[in-house]
Amino acid sequence: MTIKKRIMPMSGKPTERGVALITAVLITALASVIAITMVSQQQLDIRRTGNLLDGDRAYIFALGIEGWALHVLDRDKRDKDSLDEDWAKVLPAITVEGGQVAGFFEDMQGRFNINNLVKNGKQSQVDIERFNRLLESLEISVPITEAIVDWIDPDTDITFPDGAEDSEYMGRKTPYRTANTPMTSASELLLVKGVTAEMYNALAPFIVALPEYTEINVNTAKDKVLMAIVQGITEADAVALSDIRKETPFRTVDEFRQQPVLSGRTVQTLGINVLSSYFLLDANARFGDHGKTRLFSLFARKPAKIQVVMRGQGTY
Repeated sequence: MTIKKRIMPMSGKPTERGVALITAVLITALASVIAITMVSQQQLDIRRTGNLLDGDRAYIFALGIEGWALHVLDRDKRDKDSLDEDWAKVLPAITVEGGQVAGFFEDMQGRFNINNLVKNGKQSQVDIERFNRLLESLEISVPITEAIVDWIDPDTDITFPDGAEDSEYMGRKTPYRTANTPMTSASELLLVKGVTAEMYNALAPFIVALPEYTEINVNTAKDKVLMAIVQGITEADAVALSDIRKETPFRTVDEFRQQPVLSGRTVQTLGINVLSSYFLLDANARFGDHGKTRLFSLFARKPAKIQVVMRGQGTY
């Protein structure tokens, strides 16, 4: 008698079991990738947040340098402003808890105030002549002065022959109007007819846009600005004046006028002085490994008070 064994059928085909296994592996791998991505993103967010917090702390440190700056300006004697005084000394890098701070002042009245071209709503001929001499010393031959005057003055009349008002700018690919008000930043020059980026970069170290008419301080003026003050002086003459004031700063404008290098030259005293009211603080601060900031603070020193009138980060 032959006994036959009954073989029970398997629960699924081999190919179906393989597909199920591969699917399970893929799901597991996908879950792992998602988990790793979430963890990486979380770590990135934590790092980013940490960097932002460090940056904020560095900014607070920079604001702290303003306190030092106020103290330095407040204790100044104010009989003259020159490069041998405390405010002109660079604050070296100082280590503080968690970071480092440093800073220095620049007398903004050692530059030519571009807004001086228009005084009380009218062209200031003395300052126009000085600005033209500055352009000449920088070898900028394109006539841009009249267009700058039109940008600043309150009227809409075009200054002949090289001025420009709305009709010039409204016809451009991206139209805009003439400001007809003092510049808030010297970089506005880039909007003015005829001014190129190359010209602006050449002018930038020697100009500033201050909120009122200001006098040039002959004790702190850059050499090119000294050349602009007095017609006919050379760069060698300007360097000689700089060397003199390093040893003995000018106490009065008359003292400046009486220098041998200026003998025989007419020095227009309008718009020059030995005192300054506007100073720019350039503050650098660091906190931790990644918190860094550079703060520019423009101080106005008036008889009654000293205050920050403008503040910005980046490049002045």
